Amino acid sequence: MTRPIAQLIQDPESKTLEFKRDLSSPRPFLKTLVAFANSAGGRLILGVSDDRRVLGIEDPLDEEERLGSLIADSIAPRLVPNIELTTVEGKTLLVVEVFLSGTRPHYLKAEGRERGVYVRLGSSNRQADAPLIVELQRGVAGVSFDALPMPDLSLEALDLKAIQKDFSGRKAVDERMLQSLRVLVKDQNRLVPSHGGMLLYGLDRRQHFDDAWIQCGRFIGNDKADIFDHLDIHDPLPKAVDEIMLFLKKHAMRGADFSEIRRKDIWSIPVNILREVVINALVHADYSHRGTPIRIAFFDNRIEVESPGLLLPGLTVEDMKLGVSQIRNPVIARVFRELDLVEQWGSGIPGIYRQVKAENLPEPTIEELAGRVRFTVPLQDIQPLAPGQSRKRRQDANDGETDSRPRSDLTAQVTAQVTAEVASRIGAFCQEPRSAREIMEMLGLKHWKTFQANYLNPLLASGVIERTIPDKPSSRLQKYRITEIGKDGLGVDT
Repeated sequence: MTRPIAQLIQDPESKTLEFKRDLSSPRPFLKTLVAFANSAGGRLILGVSDDRRVLGIEDPLDEEERLGSLIADSIAPRLVPNIELTTVEGKTLLVVEVFLSGTRPHYLKAEGRERGVYVRLGSSNRQADAPLIVELQRGVAGVSFDALPMPDLSLEALDLKAIQKDFSGRKAVDERMLQSLRVLVKDQNRLVPSHGGMLLYGLDRRQHFDDAWIQCGRFIGNDKADIFDHLDIHDPLPKAVDEIMLFLKKHAMRGADFSEIRRKDIWSIPVNILREVVINALVHADYSHRGTPIRIAFFDNRIEVESPGLLLPGLTVEDMKLGVSQIRNPVIARVFRELDLVEQWGSGIPGIYRQVKAENLPEPTIEELAGRVRFTVPLQDIQPLAPGQSRKRRQDANDGETDSRPRSDLTAQVTAQVTAEVASRIGAFCQEPRSAREIMEMLGLKHWKTFQANYLNPLLASGVIERTIPDKPSSRLQKYRITEIGKDGLGVDT
């Protein structure tokens, strides 16, 4: 239902809404109209100041005619928006409503086809580069990048063993099946892999899609100043899902809930929600976008998942939350659905928000940035244990009630110096006595002094680990093992 203009004036500018005082500077609002037509449509309201005061338009009938002439003379292909006069607070406004165009990309004639195309990015207009213009053209033609043929390749370019493994017990793998999934497509009476087929199961996919990979990083703190661990994933997309989740779990904290008969693992990150976010990024990334991998950044207070490409024309962040679905990569999406990685079209994002609400978790955010879409999942604070405190199921001496809270992964004094996930990794690794060199190799560290000052000494001081030869700290036979305090605090199973 269309909202009254008087209400829209109270809203901030957005992907589909902009305000201007008048027609005195035509180029900025003409760029906006072009961007609306190429993106998701929108409304331009003339006669409103930046601070949302209703100023009105002088000589509105003349200005309406002038506006129509400006649009006709300045924009190609021809754009025919709805132009209306409306009264708010006794003053006349010009309202220009533009719909997503079926003849996009539109451009400013004065700037030409290559430099005059604009798209909407948040509340601003962005000049489209050549790849984005091509994507706009593909969208109008109903052609997706991942369905395009790769005529120089053949069936032998696909990893048939991987396909057979993934579809074992689901479908017989043959040429007909691969055609039905559009992993193979016809090109001049030959069956060749599609772009999507190579992204999913290409034997030499890096040669053809050198930017179609995933970059994972674990950072210390809440910015990118200090990176602790990173992983570059070049696996085929179905396998990449599990590799990404393994990386995130490796750096998460795990506790245990003993309130029920069987132990239940409790993670410091919302694993199921993150899996949906990761799958959404893999399915909807723009793999034609050069120079930009999918990026996953794990900070202390959040996890960011960034995929290359803007939202498809006609789609807004608000639409995504409501379940409006447009599939950028139908070949990849179809295979993911066949493998039960995707349940049904449009269910992923609304499902994430429903689950967040049901579990009383902080709400994720979706942002459309320059050339990419970022999904941010906030992480709840994990309250560390006091030194030596256990959160195993136990009877409280005072009231006899059972404490079934999840165990924290680290004691408070260790958390202040060593990230909790690192302490957990070291503790689990040292269930068997390990040398300092073995621990450093496990962490990927090379500098002894850094390891000693930032990791080894804090863990020894807190009693999480201990020396096997305590009376000879410098012995060449020295090794380190987890203590009972460490097992309780870290939730390590024996």
